[in-house]
Amino acid sequence: MGKPTGFLEYNRETAKVLPPKVRIANFKEFRTPLNKEKQKLQGARCMACGVPFCQAGMMIGGMASGCPLHNLVPETNDLVFTGNWKQAYLRLSKTHSFPEFTSRVCPALCEAVCTCNLNGEPVSTKENERAIIETAYAEGWVVPQPPKVRTGKTIAVVGSGPSGLAAAQQLNRRGHNVTVFERSDRIGGLLRYGIPNMKLEKSVIDRRLKLMEAEGVKFVTNTNVGVDITAEELLKKFDRVILCCGASNPRDIKVPGRDAKGIYFAVDFLKKVTKTLLDSDFTKAPYEEAKGKHVLVIGGGDTGNDCVGTSIRLGAKSVTQLEMMPMPPVERAASNPWPEWPKVLKTDYGQEEAIAVFGHDPRVYQTTVTEFIKDKNGNVCQAKIVKLKGEKDPKSGRMMMVPVEGTEEVIPADLVLIAAGFLGSQKYVTDAFKVATTARTNVETKPEAYETSVPRVFTAGDMHRGQSLVVWAIREGREAAKAVDESLMGYSYL
Repeated sequence: MGKPTGFLEYNRETAKVLPPKVRIANFKEFRTPLNKEKQKLQGARCMACGVPFCQAGMMIGGMASGCPLHNLVPETNDLVFTGNWKQAYLRLSKTHSFPEFTSRVCPALCEAVCTCNLNGEPVSTKENERAIIETAYAEGWVVPQPPKVRTGKTIAVVGSGPSGLAAAQQLNRRGHNVTVFERSDRIGGLLRYGIPNMKLEKSVIDRRLKLMEAEGVKFVTNTNVGVDITAEELLKKFDRVILCCGASNPRDIKVPGRDAKGIYFAVDFLKKVTKTLLDSDFTKAPYEEAKGKHVLVIGGGDTGNDCVGTSIRLGAKSVTQLEMMPMPPVERAASNPWPEWPKVLKTDYGQEEAIAVFGHDPRVYQTTVTEFIKDKNGNVCQAKIVKLKGEKDPKSGRMMMVPVEGTEEVIPADLVLIAAGFLGSQKYVTDAFKVATTARTNVETKPEAYETSVPRVFTAGDMHRGQSLVVWAIREGREAAKAVDESLMGYSYL
């Protein structure tokens, strides 16, 4: 695949990005893809290795390695190299529902395990994927694929995030009648309101939704299943129900002063910003949320980084991002060999922007909040923080992060955004359907299965797996679709 000596002849090259101080002026995507000829050379770097971990999608060392969708990576890279763009699109479509989403927001599990990583830089598979799907759209190859025959079977998908959309797409193309229910005012779930526009422009989602509607998928918004419509009603009206409601319980910070005004969960904050942009057709942004404020972001993951980048665009006076764990090493440790996921320091777009604007990295490691301090009006104005150290619990033997005496500090904080992860599915939904849940409150199924403890009710995505990546949600949606199809028809070719 590719050019046998390509990885020796060509250096890795990725899309050009606008300078941080330029791109923070708006909420638009800021990457300019390579031209076709340069992208072909990136496809040439795929080295035809004997064991392509890039498409394995397996667990190694307790972490996912390679693409969970099992995309035929060496084949698509080769087709990019030879300029067979339409064949590349058709090959990618065999395994993938929405390459336009993952090629923008995925952390590229495929690249992390690329054999070129052993002694150099990986093939730019993620950007090759984006070039494939955007070329396909530009050339008119991505067209509605309505089924030729309808089965008469009806399916309700609850939740319109990546897992729900993937399940709906597959089952509709199979010939079943699919209706997707969404409690928000717009379709997309996490893709719409959890990921900022500069990472995933919402027109990209709308483009795909128009195709799905043309294929026959029905979308119902502003309908909260379990509140506006009962589980019994859905099960009476539909042959099968798939719960794809996400891991919607944010992990809270329970310390004194938590009731202060100006403290928000990260996704609520990001949703408000995106909704304001969309409602105004991008003529208005909620600058009042962060302008001139000292912003404190609690959590060092992708969502925390999105809060950093969003706050800077809204005119924050300063941004501090707290991370409980130690700073990762710059290079792989000996205990973290390839092809495991590399536990190394990653500086994402939001942190890059903070460094450019404020002159320093916003992240403060091994630190947590012990108290929020209010002003006379009940607004948060400061936060007490403390350093942490790793210590083994004498009972369980597990490492715990514990406070270090004498390291307490008070910092300004006019806006606090909690991005500490999610705990699982929301109780009112699982109670409505009476499905069993795990200790982590995820919906329980048999291993590698998607049917819940309640007949005819299935689940997929973060609600089933726990907080994870968009690419994993798409895989779960596709696999749940196959399980539903088999339960309806006795077999499946999905």
